[in-house]
Amino acid sequence: MKGNKPSKKKISFPISEDFDFYLKNYNRYLELPLQYLDMERSIGGFPLMDRNGNETFWKTLIYDEAERMELHNHLCEIYALLKTDGDMKVIEHLKVDRIDFCTFGNTNPYRVRIINRLNDNYDHFYIKRIDASRIYGLELEDLLSPNRISFLYDRHTLIEEHIAGIPGDDFVKRNIDVSAFDQIRIAKEFIKFNERCFVRLLGDMRSYNYIVDITPDIDGNQYRIRAIDFDQQSYEGRKNFYLPQFFKENNEIIKLGLDHLSNETVTQYQFEERSLITRRAKTSSIRLNKLLKCMIADKLSFDPKIDQLKSELAYHHKSHIFDTCNSMGELVLANLKLVLLKEFKQSIIKF
Repeated sequence: MKGNKPSKKKISFPISEDFDFYLKNYNRYLELPLQYLDMERSIGGFPLMDRNGNETFWKTLIYDEAERMELHNHLCEIYALLKTDGDMKVIEHLKVDRIDFCTFGNTNPYRVRIINRLNDNYDHFYIKRIDASRIYGLELEDLLSPNRISFLYDRHTLIEEHIAGIPGDDFVKRNIDVSAFDQIRIAKEFIKFNERCFVRLLGDMRSYNYIVDITPDIDGNQYRIRAIDFDQQSYEGRKNFYLPQFFKENNEIIKLGLDHLSNETVTQYQFEERSLITRRAKTSSIRLNKLLKCMIADKLSFDPKIDQLKSELAYHHKSHIFDTCNSMGELVLANLKLVLLKEFKQSIIKF
């Protein structure tokens, strides 16, 4: 949708001393055997094709044989740290099948494909440059969403687990021509996802920045939409940037809601999700308060963006709670306070 693109390429923010202490206290920090810069020693690469033979935004890298063995051993160690809490006995059954590099977007991540030699099953994880915004986004996802997420960080490097599911843009193309019952479930989940993003100010949730997890159920399928890109956590100044409903890439799913759901039903689903967020916030209140204290003190955006978002949120909610906010962390806290007070307002989803 016009006017809903990022203003310019987002910069990365460093980890503050207090945030570093928080991350270490909650076992997110771990000394890694390699850093992001170590991945840059490739000697070439070739485009990675999708299943239909089309080029993707990824290229598969080639490393010199002298470096490849050491690099692969370290990557298997990182996988063990991420998945088995450092039990290195598992790495004798692991091998690195492929290392891909993404040429699109802000993060330029490396994606590592790991294969278990015992059964040829595979998994992935990602190596990214450090960015405080992204890590705040991951932590808020873990605390306030229905999804748990694993990641590790060390100095200049972030390790993220792979989140399995159908990429949102592929899902929109191939998976919404289903029964009316399933279409209602898809629309319901999008409303809840839309709510989760707006409450915690996670932006830029176009279809290629989330996945859809499908679980077969008795009378159809259950659907769960999960964010996979947390770069735009509390950075942009436009309120609509934090509402997935306003991105044209999501219009096909929004249309399902318009076809099947009344305004009263939409409001009910919004209230249900806010109630669940309230419960999660109360359950994790000690950790969430520590996280928000760090976030309030950190610089995660620029004053013009903060002032714009403060103004737009105040107008949207018809509330003075944002008047004294001077950081993105304070805006997130104010949003959560409105949810806890049951005074959080949401716009009706429009096509």
